[in-house]
Amino acid sequence: MTSVPSVLSVAKPAANVRPTLLAVLAHPDDETFGTGGTLAFYAWCGADVYVICATGGEEGSVDEHHMAGYASVAALREAELTAAAAELGLKGVHLLGYRDSGMPGAPSNQHPQALAAAPPDEVAARVTQLIRQLRPHVVITFDPIGGYRHPDHIAIQRAAVRAFHAAGDADLFPGHEPAYQPQKLYFHTFSRRFLRLVVRLMPLFGRDPARFGRNHDVDLASIAREEFSIHARIDFLPVADRRAAASARHASQGGGSMLLRGPLGLLFRLLGGHETYMRAFPPAPPGLQERDLFVGVAWPEEG
Repeated sequence: MTSVPSVLSVAKPAANVRPTLLAVLAHPDDETFGTGGTLAFYAWCGADVYVICATGGEEGSVDEHHMAGYASVAALREAELTAAAAELGLKGVHLLGYRDSGMPGAPSNQHPQALAAAPPDEVAARVTQLIRQLRPHVVITFDPIGGYRHPDHIAIQRAAVRAFHAAGDADLFPGHEPAYQPQKLYFHTFSRRFLRLVVRLMPLFGRDPARFGRNHDVDLASIAREEFSIHARIDFLPVADRRAAASARHASQGGGSMLLRGPLGLLFRLLGGHETYMRAFPPAPPGLQERDLFVGVAWPEEG
């Protein structure tokens, strides 16, 4: 397909222009568990969809049976990422090669190859070069707390924001690619109303909202107190099967079982089918509610 089909609200670009979306993320599985519905939806619509993955996910806990045939956790997780990307229909995945920094306060934060220990200018420069190479119309990344305060999420979010604004200025981070300015920047974030509901319900099912996640190291209660506006909601029900298939490819990380089992899992599924975003650029007017990240993008005229 050469253009976005009419299921989207955007005006169709010229036949020789493909809408391009870039997600700048931290770990293998972020592309699926966080933004997988959005990425699969736009790939299904005919857009070119790319992911930058900053680290190898080495600090993710992996059960021993998943390691059969793999020399390292990073090798396993890269293979899972490649398989998930194919399920989502991604055009390409670009690995930055930093080491997973682990959760806040972990000794791995200080590893010399860790993303959290990398010079911010270095990371931003590398993302800038990829933006100039891939020429996305829209860029998405994490919200300012990285979703759940993971050091790698925060580091790559800051690099993505800086790179988004630097890419159009040839004097900033000069390289082989010409300057190119993407048109829109979004932060993936969760509805705080929904998170607060989950936090209230979890104790009823014997769960501690301050000890959420596979390793019980995510404090949902404190995250729910952070406020980020929701400016865009992307419904991905037409491609929910693709997202589920991609999730299953990350078997070492639970295969999507971040969604809780039992009654809370049912609640997540009932309220699922969409992903939400804060628009960081251009600034969002009061009350903005978008259903398409490409709405308002200026396409070059044909000819």
